[in-house]
Amino acid sequence: MSHSHVAAVLPLRVGLHRHDRRRPLTSRAAVAGHAASAATTGTAQCSLELPTDTVMARRRTRSDETTGTRRSTRLATAVDDVRQAQRAAVLAIGTANPANCLPQDEYADWYFRVTNSDHLAGLKAKMKKICYNSGIKTRYFHHTRDTFRDHPELVDRALPSLEARQAALASAVPELAAAAAAKALSEWGRPASDVTHLVLATYSGAHMPGGDLRLASLLGLRRSAQRTMLYLGGCAAGSAALRVARDVAENNAGARVLVACADLSLVLFRAPHEDHPGTLVMQALFGDGAGAVIVGAGACGFERPLFEIVSASQTVIPGTSAKQASRSARRRRCRLCWNDLFWAVHPGGPAILDGVEAALELEPEKLAASRRVLREYGNMSGASMIFVLDELRREELGGRSGVMLGLGPGITVETMVLRSACGHHGARAADCTR
Repeated sequence: MSHSHVAAVLPLRVGLHRHDRRRPLTSRAAVAGHAASAATTGTAQCSLELPTDTVMARRRTRSDETTGTRRSTRLATAVDDVRQAQRAAVLAIGTANPANCLPQDEYADWYFRVTNSDHLAGLKAKMKKICYNSGIKTRYFHHTRDTFRDHPELVDRALPSLEARQAALASAVPELAAAAAAKALSEWGRPASDVTHLVLATYSGAHMPGGDLRLASLLGLRRSAQRTMLYLGGCAAGSAALRVARDVAENNAGARVLVACADLSLVLFRAPHEDHPGTLVMQALFGDGAGAVIVGAGACGFERPLFEIVSASQTVIPGTSAKQASRSARRRRCRLCWNDLFWAVHPGGPAILDGVEAALELEPEKLAASRRVLREYGNMSGASMIFVLDELRREELGGRSGVMLGLGPGITVETMVLRSACGHHGARAADCTR
């Protein structure tokens, strides 16, 4: 939206100093003065409405119109500066994976061995083909061969296994999330006690009290830190958690939100079965990982914003396949050239990335970060998006805008518009020339 468009929007909201709430303003010049003052002296929120009769005033001479345009531009600039200061941003990123790393070209043999299913030669050959076409090189797992030796119910479809899975995940999920969060906190440079809010997302088990309480304890967060637990969001959970954090940060002065997303595929692990061929696809794609970010509005001191969160939205496309979702994206295409943006797309598999690339006619390198994450880690569900952001922040994005696209069950589509920091590895936004 241009500055002139911002200036024409009614009602107009700007931040005014709390001692500067005087009678309603009746001229754009006065509004510009107050907005500029607010941008300089600090702000508190209030609503300011420009009278309609002022906006719809009679025609002026050309000279007056020129003067009015200049004042409107100054007003819009001041308002934009205020909104910029209040916009949430990603301030730090951390990622973590379990120690057990399996090459993708060895996974089918390992999987059929630990599930005692080597006699299913046809399914094994099919899974090897899926692994070969997956675009994945390595994956990381919390579970090992010993896990299934000690808990045979995990690979026997005839035995109940929920209790064993829940017991394993109760500690493993917050511990892996803590490993990623510790890296984000270290990069942020402030103590864990400065975190005011915690958002934890996972599809791996559900407990009460939840993993958020255990994570807060592991990190040493203060007891008054406000916690939000997001369960079973699937592959869209990481994007949803960032959307929640953005709302918290922009509506609570001084808030610093720790977002963590940890997913362990043990909850999905099943032995192969001829009546359930879809199991092979799931076992060939998913891996384990955790990502964490610090989100805050109004970076101060030594904080270095990596990505500004310009906007966020969620929608659901009911009753659709991934192919139909891609067609929907094509129908909604706007005049913007998608290749002018950077892209963080959920690396759920080659079909998802190929579908988005084709539907939006993206150049191949636009999804390079997503494809690297898929290749090196597989589909880590919600945590994958944070890994993609971690890849993108290492590139020279030069203050460009981009789109983060999370896709999950539903089909749920989480869309976030981002603006990268101007410098490499996240130079402070205030130091950049816009």
